[in-house]
Amino acid sequence: MLPAVIVNESDLPAERTEAGSRDARFAELVKRQSRFVFRVAWAVLRNAHDSEDVVQEAFLKLYRAGAWRRMDDERAFLARTAWRLAIDRSRANRGSVVAMETRSGGADPERAAIAADSSTIVQRLIDALPEELRQPLALSAIEELRSGEIAILMGISEGTVRSRIMRARQILRQKLIAIETHGDPGGTR
Repeated sequence: MLPAVIVNESDLPAERTEAGSRDARFAELVKRQSRFVFRVAWAVLRNAHDSEDVVQEAFLKLYRAGAWRRMDDERAFLARTAWRLAIDRSRANRGSVVAMETRSGGADPERAAIAADSSTIVQRLIDALPEELRQPLALSAIEELRSGEIAILMGISEGTVRSRIMRARQILRQKLIAIETHGDPGGTR
């Protein structure tokens, strides 16, 4: 049996330690931002499996191209990359039916059922919004991105982002009021 050889980083060739350091920095980037990239993809795709695929594809492309080393604004760069990949995947999957995942918790099954039902109604209302309104709303409310970040991400003006978010909220408010007063807003089924 051969003895174990302990190697100090200082004994390795410079290019080998530099490559290890780069890999470690990239691994930290992935740990730090993978959840954010997933949420951006989720805002477009509304499907966990496709969103996970987008996360993997985004980081793989960044690593292969070395683009992650020259990012000025990490979050904006990753959001734009994930957004584009998710839009491409969405276009490819346009005809498919997307299953919505719902999770409920708590000890009281009745409250859990009511909460799940309310959540499902709101989710249906959001999903029924036109794409141009749904995406900025999701990025703002779920991803907590500022309107300037959303504008860069979507390639539209900040004023347009704000007006689309405002319009989406108005539509949701009107439909929720219709549900409370009449029972069905005419678009949740």
